[in-house]
Amino acid sequence: MALYDLTRVLTRGTITGLCRPAVEGLENVPVEGPFIVAPNHLSFLDSVIVQALTPRPVSFFAKAEYFTGKGVRGRLMKQFFESVHSIPVERGEQAASVHALKTLLEILGRGEAVGIYPEGTRSRDGKLYRGRTGVGWLALTTGAPVVPVGIIGTEKLQPAGKKTFKPARFTLKFGAPLSFEKTGPDHSLPARRTVTDAIMDAVAELTGQDRCAKYNQSPSVE
Repeated sequence: MALYDLTRVLTRGTITGLCRPAVEGLENVPVEGPFIVAPNHLSFLDSVIVQALTPRPVSFFAKAEYFTGKGVRGRLMKQFFESVHSIPVERGEQAASVHALKTLLEILGRGEAVGIYPEGTRSRDGKLYRGRTGVGWLALTTGAPVVPVGIIGTEKLQPAGKKTFKPARFTLKFGAPLSFEKTGPDHSLPARRTVTDAIMDAVAELTGQDRCAKYNQSPSVE
């Protein structure tokens, strides 16, 4: 925990000093017990930002290749992502994704917080895409409240396809927690879809983004 706390303090200080973000709705973050953070997704840096600026620790998925890099840079990246409680997952492999969701169940079972992007991958045109139902499955299975999060402006920090960071102001909005009946894993797909759509509606209200009825797709090359 000490390494996490140190990493988060340093990351928060760097983000706050360089970008001067506007953070709203911190009172909506539960002070105890498990909860699920469900943000929109605009930038590679979104997870780092949410983890740094949320009052409580939040575990997010991260691409497995972030943990397997070579050399000094690879080791530092692995250490960073491990220190902020990121969970490696193989992109595009359903079995690995199912395993990752079960890992989130374990974390929630310990009374901690997890983050999941309903869109799955970053929006490169600024639209809010249809939510994938993993977040609905997680909410119904555990009964943990879902905190919708609106991220505005982080695409300016590191545009898709760019490796350079450019400081810029952005906004992070934590919405009121959404509560759903705990059904356990045995629930219908329509129920899961209904919950997911309700979460996406709450995110859309926070961000004001144009909606897209399709699922977002990862490009062949990040």
